[in-house]
Amino acid sequence: MTKTLIKAPFKADHVGSLLRPERVHKARKDFKEGAIPASELRTIETEEIKRVVDKQIEVGLLAVTDGEFRRRFWHTDFLEHFIGIEGYVPDHGFKFVDVETEKYDVRNVGKIAFNPDHPFIKDFIEFKEIVGDRAVAKQTIPSPNQLFNAGIRNADVYPDIEEYAHDIIVAYRDAIKAFYDAGCRYLQLDDVYIAGLSSDTIPFNDSKLTREYLIDLALRVANGVLEDKPEDLVVTTHLCRGNYQSTWAFEGSYAKIAPTLFAKEKVDGFFLEYDDDRSGTFEPLKYIPEGGAQVVIGAVTSKFGELEDKEALKARIQEAANYVPLEQIALSPQCGFASTHHGNKLTEEEQWNKLKFIVDISKEIWG
Repeated sequence: MTKTLIKAPFKADHVGSLLRPERVHKARKDFKEGAIPASELRTIETEEIKRVVDKQIEVGLLAVTDGEFRRRFWHTDFLEHFIGIEGYVPDHGFKFVDVETEKYDVRNVGKIAFNPDHPFIKDFIEFKEIVGDRAVAKQTIPSPNQLFNAGIRNADVYPDIEEYAHDIIVAYRDAIKAFYDAGCRYLQLDDVYIAGLSSDTIPFNDSKLTREYLIDLALRVANGVLEDKPEDLVVTTHLCRGNYQSTWAFEGSYAKIAPTLFAKEKVDGFFLEYDDDRSGTFEPLKYIPEGGAQVVIGAVTSKFGELEDKEALKARIQEAANYVPLEQIALSPQCGFASTHHGNKLTEEEQWNKLKFIVDISKEIWG
């Protein structure tokens, strides 16, 4: 049987998360307080996922997500269901600009492996049924490299970081196979860790290892999980500098990681933040091989509701085309609209206006 290849990432695409509607916020609060059962919470989440799938299709997106409506955080909800990983409440959250995040994280408590009963697989199957053949159902999960942040690895369980990396790679390979078997053909790995390796001061890091070693390890982990990836599975990576209630965690161009990760990471596309000066210039894009990964320029911000200037945005895409062929470029927001359940500081109407804006501009640029 011939495998059908999708052409994702699309010229107008998006990172994944959407603002949680008030109905979901209330249902989660009611469930936490014991006012409704888990089944009712799930029913409400499903109804709201159906609504936003319809809305994404309405604004013209070819790839749609579930908005991450069943999650509290973009990464911990997925990672804490691995064998050997648990969620917990630490003494403090992560330091972002002018804010500390809600206190929640994951930690390593045993040998790591993929849980064959991971709830995200069931969630994806139901989500794909909602989407049907109307669009491509895109699944987002945290990158395996998120498990290398400070305080996660248990040195008593894994005294050797290379053994830790090996088990993470195996667990993620099993996860990717499970999503593929469930019908997923467009998977995105969200990665704050790799973006942080290009910051002058590596954030969320307590390692005594050199930047060069950490960059090499991150590449080996990313490519290790993609070894033997099915030909008809599109895998992209999204590099983020933090997205929490419209704030950010760190800055720095992609220059330090580009010669290694842009040049050699075996993904089908890079979703890159380019919505403000914190991201630096487009020059690091020169390391992405011509005819290789698609480069999705996140030049539209998800942090605030005001629309960007259309002509200035088109000029930005042309500027990026000095380093990567125009046909290899696409457009998206720089991040999701709600990386955590709190959401960014804009309205749902502004969110949908942003996404339609991206669709309209992509048609003007690429036809």
